[in-house]
Amino acid sequence: MNKAKQSALCLIAFTTLAYAGETTTPNQYVGQESRAIKALSADDVESYLAGKGMGLAKAAELNGYPGPSHVLALAGELNLSPAQKQQTEALFRAMEAKAKQIGGALIDEERKLDRLFASKAVTAESLTQTLRRIGELQAQVRQAHLESHLAQTEILTPEQVTTYMKLRGYGSPVKNDEHSGRGHSKG
Repeated sequence: MNKAKQSALCLIAFTTLAYAGETTTPNQYVGQESRAIKALSADDVESYLAGKGMGLAKAAELNGYPGPSHVLALAGELNLSPAQKQQTEALFRAMEAKAKQIGGALIDEERKLDRLFASKAVTAESLTQTLRRIGELQAQVRQAHLESHLAQTEILTPEQVTTYMKLRGYGSPVKNDEHSGRGHSKG
């Protein structure tokens, strides 16, 4: 076999292998087609239904606004007064109940969206309506979590907030003019 034929055969072999490799590489969605709701993992569904934070309040948490769940977990280290602990427990229960209710509605809408596509019944109008509702519910569940951080900060003293940030392993939050002037009660 001459060199030209060898080169051509090698080129064909490499090209074939390259294309074969591309077609057999699974994409990131493989396995997700069996999910009950394609867009959400089982953990996502469970977290929404349980009212979990899922990082929805990071804007507050990482800027010096503690969350009630973590404050309760650190109650001893923060030296919460009985009144502060009672207020925090009530705040957490209210936030959790609201987040569960909204999370359940969000799961229902995600399920509806999935069914629209699965049944091939989706239209531009039904898609727009369902996505608007999903967006509203996502905003509401996030607001429930963020509002609890805002309210929690009012329950704690500035010293407790500083201690909380240290205990959680965060550096000092960036101080913006918008943050100055927030009030604190000692309960």
